[in-house]
Amino acid sequence: MSDTTSLLPAVQSFLSSPKKLLIDGELVDAKDGQTFDTVNPATEDVLVKVAQASAVDADRAVVAARTAFEHGSPWSRFSPRDRSHLLWRIGDLIDEHAEEFAQLESLDNGKSLASARGDVGVAAELFRYFAGWATKMEGTTIPMSVPGRDFHAYTRREPIGVVAGIVPWNFPLTMAAFKIIPSITAGNTVVLKPAEQTPLTALRLGELLLEAGLPAGVVNILPGFGDAGAALVAHAGVDKVAFTGSTEVGKKIAASASGNLKKVSLELGGKAPNIIFNDADLDAAVAGAALAGYFNEGQCCVNGSRLYVQRDVFDEVVAGVAAAARAITVGDAFDPATTMGPLVSQEQHEKVMGYVRGAVEDGATLTAGSPDPARERGYFFSPTLITDVTEQMAVQTDEIFGPVITAIPFDTEDEVVAAANNTVYGLAAGVWSRDLGTAHRVGGRLRAGTVWLNTWHADDVTLPRGGYKQSGWGRELGSFGLDDYTELKTVIAELR
Repeated sequence: MSDTTSLLPAVQSFLSSPKKLLIDGELVDAKDGQTFDTVNPATEDVLVKVAQASAVDADRAVVAARTAFEHGSPWSRFSPRDRSHLLWRIGDLIDEHAEEFAQLESLDNGKSLASARGDVGVAAELFRYFAGWATKMEGTTIPMSVPGRDFHAYTRREPIGVVAGIVPWNFPLTMAAFKIIPSITAGNTVVLKPAEQTPLTALRLGELLLEAGLPAGVVNILPGFGDAGAALVAHAGVDKVAFTGSTEVGKKIAASASGNLKKVSLELGGKAPNIIFNDADLDAAVAGAALAGYFNEGQCCVNGSRLYVQRDVFDEVVAGVAAAARAITVGDAFDPATTMGPLVSQEQHEKVMGYVRGAVEDGATLTAGSPDPARERGYFFSPTLITDVTEQMAVQTDEIFGPVITAIPFDTEDEVVAAANNTVYGLAAGVWSRDLGTAHRVGGRLRAGTVWLNTWHADDVTLPRGGYKQSGWGRELGSFGLDDYTELKTVIAELR
């Protein structure tokens, strides 16, 4: 963005000085003094220098989190009601600073300002939703009797301890909230490692947490690279790792965390099938397919990137999705006309272009889009639709994480279900049909954690999310999301 006068004074102030680590309630430099640049993907300009955490800083943060967790600390004296009030207060503070967060997110990530505003609203609502759960994590009384002896048996939910949250760059603020909120709702403490591409909103959130009254050390934030994340995963003082990101990295985390058998929850990659039957409302299905594939610049793990269309309506649907792709305005996040911003980084830009060029070399057809950059400067890429694809092509099997949809025709239900499930992933899927019997039957046969019927990306903070197969372990959000952040203790007392 060339016109900085449109930035809020608070954003200009935030960017006016190097960003530091948040450890034990203080903004501090990295121990070795290292920094890195965070870049605006629309302009390739440096936004600000950020402290680069190392393994030494990871240890400092874990020690702070452990100290804050232990009995006798201010955090251990917070009652469930106190935590509830705190969470609600944080949600209100995010709302008060919503435009500031949205501008920072757009600058750092590249997504349109409108999209960023939506993400900020979700983050605020997450804090308020979990505020209600802080007072409702109840145990159960269990009947128990032995002839001649009386017992009182019950269960109780207790916090795990220190949680390491490692988050990706596609939804920086909301992903940070996904890890922080259930952790502190349950009474844990957190060390958050944001993605190196997008650290700014996590750091600003850390400042607001302290303003809201969160005790020092309860949430610590370590911008940096993979070495800092790896140090957290292997650290003996960490009791749980919560990770969102690629399946490749998720496997490494699972292996490393086994050292002290720390608990692990993983939301990993996806390659979601989107199935359109010939009796679907085609106008709705075409619009839904475009949304499914191109939402958030295609950088969303539940996007419907594999489009399957029943053969007798295939040409009509493909033409509709191609027209929708060409109607998307690719541009700077702060331009009101923009509906798709740049990809997040040069690395991601080159990766997406490589997949599209590879597909063309393998004989596929570009029905919309281009394998080349959409602009001379910035990491812009046009929404792309590819036909004449086979199930063996890399563009069909691999998670690309860009605005790329592949389209393949099918004839029968059994055929398309087999093709849809023929993937290592199982995060999301969708079905379009006016026949609700067909929609529910096919949806029930798809191996995915979320299945949309006659819609896509409809969501709510009350609903759990997670994946089958190599799309992860565990569930986030909803009441189910708290299970992975608590220990269940059974107490048996003999009555005398």
